[in-house]
Amino acid sequence: MTTTAPMPAPTSTAARSLAPDLARGLMLLGIALAHAPQFLLDWSRGSSVLNDIAHFFTTLVTDNQARGMFVFLFGYGLGQLTQRQYARGGDWPSVRRLLRRRSFWLILIGLAHAVVLVPFDVIAVYGVTMLFLASLVRARDSVLWWLGGVTLIPGALFLTWQSVQVYTTALQGSPFTIAKYMAPTFAEHLLTNAVGWPAKTVVAILFGVPGMAWGLLAARKRMLDEPERNVALLKRIALLCLGAALAGRLPAALLAVGAWSGGTPAVWLTYAAHSFTGYIGGIGAAAAIGLACVRIGHSRGRLTNALAAMGQRSMTFYLAQSVVWVVLFYPFTLGLRDDVSFAAALAIAVVMWAASLPAASWMRRKGYRGPFESLLRRMSATPSR
Repeated sequence: MTTTAPMPAPTSTAARSLAPDLARGLMLLGIALAHAPQFLLDWSRGSSVLNDIAHFFTTLVTDNQARGMFVFLFGYGLGQLTQRQYARGGDWPSVRRLLRRRSFWLILIGLAHAVVLVPFDVIAVYGVTMLFLASLVRARDSVLWWLGGVTLIPGALFLTWQSVQVYTTALQGSPFTIAKYMAPTFAEHLLTNAVGWPAKTVVAILFGVPGMAWGLLAARKRMLDEPERNVALLKRIALLCLGAALAGRLPAALLAVGAWSGGTPAVWLTYAAHSFTGYIGGIGAAAAIGLACVRIGHSRGRLTNALAAMGQRSMTFYLAQSVVWVVLFYPFTLGLRDDVSFAAALAIAVVMWAASLPAASWMRRKGYRGPFESLLRRMSATPSR
C-alpha cells in the first residue's frame, strides 16, 4: 500500500533528532497561552491596553494555531514510531498491535486527564483517532493528502463556530469560556467532566485528523528528522504557510481588539479564515523550527537542550499545565477565575512554562524519562511470554 519504504529512526535520547523535540517544547508554550484565558470569567478586568495587546497576540499567534501544530506533531510522532518498529524488524501485524495498545492507554490517560483535571484534552483524542485510523500509516501519499484536505473542512468550520461564539459573548461581557461551567465542588467537577467527555472527544477528532494525516506525510520525508536534507522544502513550507497564516489571521486579531467591526457575515468569514489558516500556520511554524535547527547544528546551548528535553516529555508537561490551571482557577481550589486579567493570565502561562524548563533540563541530565512517557511506553510494550 505505502509508496515509501520504512526508514530507520533514532531510538535513544542521545540520538534523537532535535527539531521534533524542539518544536514540541515550544508548542507547549503556545498551548499554555491559548488555554490560560479560557479559565477566566471576565476578560475586561485590568488594564484595557495590556489586555488588548495580549488579546491581539493570542488571536494572531496561538488561538487555533497552537492546536494545529499540536496535531501535526502527533501525526509526525506516529510516523516516527512506525518507522522505528520497522527498523527493528517488526512487520505490519506487530506494528498494528503496538498502535492499538498505545491507543488504548492514550484513551485511558486522556479520560483521567479530562475528568480529574480539565476538559481541554487532546490525549484521548489522539488515542481514539489512532485506534480507528491506524491503517493510515500504510496508506498511499495521495490518500493522506486527500484525507487531510477533506477533513479540514468540517474541523475548521467547527472551530469557526466556536470562535464566533467566543467573540460575540466577549462583546457582551461574558466570554464563552470553561470558567462559566466550573463546578463548585470537586465531586461535581468529576461528574460534570465525566458526562461531557465522550461527546467532546468525538467532536475534537474533527480537527485532529487533518494534522495527523499531514504529519504522517512529513514523517515519511523525515522533514524534521533530517532538516538539513530538506532545507528547500522547509523554506517553501515556512514562507507559504506562515505568510498565509498572517494574512488569514490578522483580520481576526484586529476584530478581537475592536480595531474594526462588521456584521454577522463579515465576522463569520473573518473567523473562518482564522481557523483554516491556523492549521497551515501550525505546520509552517514546525517547518521554521526545522530551519532553525539547521542553523543550530551541533552547537546546542543550555536553552536549546532544555527546550528539547521538555519536548521529549511533552505529555508530562502538558498534564502538569492542567494541574496548575486547576489549582489556580477552580472554585474548590484558589478560585482566581474572577480575579485575574487577560494579560495577567498570559503572564502566568509564560511563567509556568519557563519554570518547567529547569525541571526538564534536570530530568535530561539525570536520564529520567517523563513519568507519563514511561507509563505509556511500559503499558503499551509487547507482553513478554
